[in-house]
Amino acid sequence: MEVQHLVLSLTSLLCLSILLFPHSTAAAPVGICYGRVASNLPPPSTTVELVKSNGIATVRLFNTDPETLTAFSGSGISFMIGIPNEILPSLANGPVDSSLHWLQSNLFSHVPPNQIRYIAVGNEILLKDTFYNAYLVPAMQNMYKALQTLNLADTIKLSSAHAASILSNSYPPSAGAFDPNFLPIMIPLLQFLRDTQSPLMVNVYPYFSYVNNPEDVSLDSVLFRSTNIANDQNMAYDNVFDMTVDAFVYAMEREGFARIPVVVTETGWPTGGGAAASAENALAYNGNVVRRALENVGTPRRPGVGVEVFLFDLFDENEKDGEESEKHFGVFGVDGVKTYPLNFN
Repeated sequence: MEVQHLVLSLTSLLCLSILLFPHSTAAAPVGICYGRVASNLPPPSTTVELVKSNGIATVRLFNTDPETLTAFSGSGISFMIGIPNEILPSLANGPVDSSLHWLQSNLFSHVPPNQIRYIAVGNEILLKDTFYNAYLVPAMQNMYKALQTLNLADTIKLSSAHAASILSNSYPPSAGAFDPNFLPIMIPLLQFLRDTQSPLMVNVYPYFSYVNNPEDVSLDSVLFRSTNIANDQNMAYDNVFDMTVDAFVYAMEREGFARIPVVVTETGWPTGGGAAASAENALAYNGNVVRRALENVGTPRRPGVGVEVFLFDLFDENEKDGEESEKHFGVFGVDGVKTYPLNFN
């Protein structure tokens, strides 16, 4: 009876997932972050060819650098473009015309709208820039109205990238919950995402889960090679990536938002500068993340629904702050040669 009940539960869950998130024959998109906190990067014009030659279809930019946007214009590469945190007050407090002017002068004067897939309004505000909390949703609302004015609100989606620290609990995944201190921001944000059919953007780093807590988080579980299965609500988990993504899913469900997609806007593994940082491990981690996206593996809570991901990072960034490992996430060397043989398609 227990086996039969488990099979029926899993079958019901799969049917629910198909209903809420219809399966697609198209692979979940795989993009890459183009961080530029470095003194030795090749020019954007060279980088465009590198990205195209490796079949990378989407690039995340953290700001609206005109030289970079102009270089990619007409390339066929689509963008996630970040609005820096410090811009939010002016967008939130100004009229919609201010947001319209910002879009036209900072984006559309350099790159056509059909190359922009997402606009990320701020990055990890709740983790490191809480001063801007109150401005986040109003800025997104004004930006949305500006996109409506341009008839672009259906094709360019607005969201904001968050660190995993917005969760007060993430294990087991079914116990996933947002930090109560952030709920006055998260509830209006989730309402906006639901109403505009936009995704929750999250930055997911199992690497840091491992190095910060190696006694409880095994290297195998973050590199997708664990043979230990954790059972949670009749669902089987064998890796930290799935656990983290589903913790966000459960946290949204807990607040009444069950249908919002999740896009992983940063994830990656360093090749040096820290524990377990190596090209071999970076290939094992990123290779599995890419494979699972392309095969629409999904997660136990949303099986068969591929998770769109942006790998961090295109190049090493030798001027980044923090731990030494922060400088060594590049998939490519500045000479354009892959640091390890990762395929994107």
